Amino acid sequence: MTTTKKRQAIVLLCMAIIMPMSAQQKLFTLEDLNFGGTNYHNMRPKSMFLTWWGNQLMYQDAEEGGTIDRQGTKKPLFNIAELGAEWHSAMNAQYLYAGQPLVLLSNKKERVLYDFKKKTVVWRQEIKQGDVCQKWNKSSRALAFVRDAQLYVRDAEGREAQLTDDGSREIVYGEAVHRNEFGIMDGLFWSPDGQRLAFYRMDQSMVTDYPQVTIDTRIAEEVPDKYPMAGMTSHKVTVGVYDLKSRKTVYLQTGDPTDRYFTNIAFSPDSKTIYMQELNRDQNDCRLVSYDALSGKRISELRRETNPKYVEPLHPIIFLPWDDGKFILQSEKDGYNHLYLYNTKGEQLQQLTAGQWVVMDVLGFNQKAKTVIIASNERHPLQRNIYAVDIKTGRRTLLDNGQGVHHAVLSDDGSQLYDSYSTPDIPRAYALTSTQKPKPTVLFTAPDPWQGYVVPRFECGSIKAADGVTDLYWRMVKPADFDPSKKYPTIVYVYGGPHAHNVEASWHWYSRSWETYMAQKGYIVFILDNRGSENRGRDFEQATFRQLGQVEMQDQMCGVDYLRSLPYVDMARLGVHGWSFGGFMTISLMTNYPDIFKVGVAGGPVIDWKWYEVMYGERYMDTPEANPEGYAKTSLIDKAKNLRGKLQIIIGANDPTVVPQHALSFLKAAIEAGTQPDFFVYPGEGHNMMGHASVHLHERITQYFEDYLK
Repeated sequence: MTTTKKRQAIVLLCMAIIMPMSAQQKLFTLEDLNFGGTNYHNMRPKSMFLTWWGNQLMYQDAEEGGTIDRQGTKKPLFNIAELGAEWHSAMNAQYLYAGQPLVLLSNKKERVLYDFKKKTVVWRQEIKQGDVCQKWNKSSRALAFVRDAQLYVRDAEGREAQLTDDGSREIVYGEAVHRNEFGIMDGLFWSPDGQRLAFYRMDQSMVTDYPQVTIDTRIAEEVPDKYPMAGMTSHKVTVGVYDLKSRKTVYLQTGDPTDRYFTNIAFSPDSKTIYMQELNRDQNDCRLVSYDALSGKRISELRRETNPKYVEPLHPIIFLPWDDGKFILQSEKDGYNHLYLYNTKGEQLQQLTAGQWVVMDVLGFNQKAKTVIIASNERHPLQRNIYAVDIKTGRRTLLDNGQGVHHAVLSDDGSQLYDSYSTPDIPRAYALTSTQKPKPTVLFTAPDPWQGYVVPRFECGSIKAADGVTDLYWRMVKPADFDPSKKYPTIVYVYGGPHAHNVEASWHWYSRSWETYMAQKGYIVFILDNRGSENRGRDFEQATFRQLGQVEMQDQMCGVDYLRSLPYVDMARLGVHGWSFGGFMTISLMTNYPDIFKVGVAGGPVIDWKWYEVMYGERYMDTPEANPEGYAKTSLIDKAKNLRGKLQIIIGANDPTVVPQHALSFLKAAIEAGTQPDFFVYPGEGHNMMGHASVHLHERITQYFEDYLK
């Protein structure tokens, strides 16, 4: 089947997921549907908790751990009660040493290696309350952590070494830097042999404080955040390396760190060399540089990539397990994220993958077959499938059933994988397969947790973007008793920003539970992934460069045109809702198309990109000084006067991501213009409402549409 036919078949399938309804079925509540709800855990598809012991698949249950075979038969190897009264869960069991009967377990007080054959603890390490950013290494069994702002290492024998003495709110060690951009998730990096620790040091003394406030004291107190806004002074990052044997620390000799980003840190297999991607503040010049891990001296620049818009390194290089002189690098340089094979001289040997699709993840290697295992959306933009790629020939072999969205974990040598997947009509399933001669065996298929409830209709399809060429994919959620002869109030749910998507070929087409709640109340909900969202290639995302919200609105209005063509959509009752970038999009649509949208709810909205953080903001918008026209065009301050419909803005009072200045400034502009948005604040909450506050939030969102749209 050709790629075009495959995609057409999937779009036809999109239209076919319709759930029957019976008179005896129950109605949902937000306690059922919302992640903070009291019954939410019962409404999620059941999961298996699996891991590997070498090439043996293992299960993790609350009370025990053991092996599981292809027939799904479990054989327990230990019970958590064997360790004593203070041990309550085996869910975090890790079998890190192939061929050895050892399982790593931890609780609040200690981590231990338990010999499940001899039924005895063979090694233990204390865990102290207050130690944060903990990073453990299986080779040396050493632990890196931060205590009272200082960086420490505790070796396998329990000896602690304090690596720093100047840690503070201004000088931060061991944490993620650059505000978690560029794929940075933490600040501690162990070498393969566990004898060296690379770590981030972030000097943010020069960064402006944003004056957050806590109301938990008798008199409210300031609790400022370091927040570098676009065009303003950013922090300076350096990278240290601690050697356990010499007990000495060196810093990589990168030169002046001012206005530079250091990311994608990786060690060579022999632990002697560190590789790092270095990016200028403009984010259009990226260099792969190597350093001597012992001395910190710069060795060489292996590669340089530039782009007139931006280069965004997100993945460390990965060495071939069978050849220490070659590594795989991911790049969008041909327009899509693909794999390239390099040697340690910086010479490109081969492009391993190519095509108008993206490599979404590198899962590891089959060492015997000399293949790299990847996840990609080659079969369809809405799917995620697993492939083995032959390093020599580039030939790809599909490893899963070719449907839906798959997330796989490899065995130690990569000869097998277990696969957790979902399709529009399968809530969750697990399969086991070889990565060389794939023949997936289904281990478990979760029952439908919504059985017995009134389930709405989930549909999916595509339209053309505003450029008239690009396919955009949408999801629609209709009431279970949908009648095409009636007209329904309709809500456009929108995010629209980079590194996110709303529509995929997983259960219910990736629908958010709130959409089900609204369909139950008689609404149609429509969701469209516009240009600028993820997994569609560089040009698709970069279409929004220096003008965030503009191309996105054009595409969303193509979605509105599609809704207008449907006789059952009541265009006089059209609403819009989104959070964060989606909040920005909500207000943008409400104020740029005031005659179209009657009601909107904007959560945590960006109002003006000059108040957003340096790394994200300048990547997509440049600085306010370099792009004054773009900042003026995208700002919502001067558009407050255009508001005609009912708009509710909701924020967390202590939002560290989209700071309250955004919403408050829009309110000030609305007061001056004489327009009347509504406003609600969650005291003490951040960018998202946590716990049961989320139930309250979604009831409030729902009620606003009930009051003004229905």
